[in-house]
Amino acid sequence: MDVFNVVYHDGSKVRDEGVVTYVKKVLESDAFYTPSLTGSVGLKPSNDYTVIELVGIDRPGLLSEASAVLTNLGCNVVNAEIWTHNTRAAAVVHVTDDKTNHAVEDPKRLSAIKKLLCNVLKGSNDLKTAKMTLSPPGLVHRQRRLHQIMFAERDYEKVEKTDEKDNRLKARVTVLDCVEKDYTVVTMHCRDRPKLLFDIICTLTDMQYVVFHGVVHTGKMEAFQEYYIRHVDGSPLSSEAERERVMQCLEAAIERRTSEALELELCTADRVGLLSDITRIFRENSLCIKRAEISTEGGTAKDKFYVTDMTSNNPVDQKTIDSIRRQIGQQAALHVRWNNNNSSQSSSDPQPEETTIGFLFGNLFKSRTFYS
Repeated sequence: MDVFNVVYHDGSKVRDEGVVTYVKKVLESDAFYTPSLTGSVGLKPSNDYTVIELVGIDRPGLLSEASAVLTNLGCNVVNAEIWTHNTRAAAVVHVTDDKTNHAVEDPKRLSAIKKLLCNVLKGSNDLKTAKMTLSPPGLVHRQRRLHQIMFAERDYEKVEKTDEKDNRLKARVTVLDCVEKDYTVVTMHCRDRPKLLFDIICTLTDMQYVVFHGVVHTGKMEAFQEYYIRHVDGSPLSSEAERERVMQCLEAAIERRTSEALELELCTADRVGLLSDITRIFRENSLCIKRAEISTEGGTAKDKFYVTDMTSNNPVDQKTIDSIRRQIGQQAALHVRWNNNNSSQSSSDPQPEETTIGFLFGNLFKSRTFYS
């Protein structure tokens, strides 16, 4: 039996009976699709839109170049999500033919799209890992698919970093044995944020682990999670190397949506080439896109971009924002706000890990403090 205490993003209670009914209907359905990781990271057409998956080495201007290629080939981006982490970049993009407003079906045109996008991904001599393919729409949640792509690209492998801000945002993950119960116990301690639970459970599931018991507790700005897991074959983790890999993969799952980037939210009338124009403006103003969420509804584009200064580690200054507003024009509404992760944090080192773990329903969560 699973019990969840949930609220809306703004913290208010869920009172809409329509929402409650929808959630119950979905959870009671047996039609959940369990994706496989054995397939290639790729792309395939549908009647409504063509789904394009991109993966390669991250670099400034990559999204701008890719969206320019799609515009030149007569493709309109209707929805997209782009993640960057640990030098990798991955995107799931939904495009339509700008003349028919349906999926791109011409094999020659699809081949041209693939060839040119691969050239963009290989622009930084990324000849081995750059991939662009088509995937069936609707089978896998888009953000779930991005986790799978990043996992397949091994973005959890460590890359040397010198930015002290990264250490302040780093999650603490421990993996220990519960010998008497024949489980492996995974605990996580990090900043709370939307979809944190989703990211962790998707990663454990895609790594072929089953969660038998768990506790999730969130404070004002922090989150504690503890899970009892086993392999799908019923056995606990068996080696130190496997435990280390689980820790690395869960840290990566948490970090993929964690950054100190400036959030820019754009709302304007949709048109072919809009994403290309917007990302070009960002690039010309020396902004690097760390993550993006692109959506279109009723002819209106609602896009979110998480950006940093391309040339330094300093925050994006007001002059840059003013320049972007002028170039975008008054017909578009641009809202600017800092990601919550940018709020002040304790500069002290994290408390050392406890030598014994507070097992399920114990005092684990209450015994640790994220801030000094």
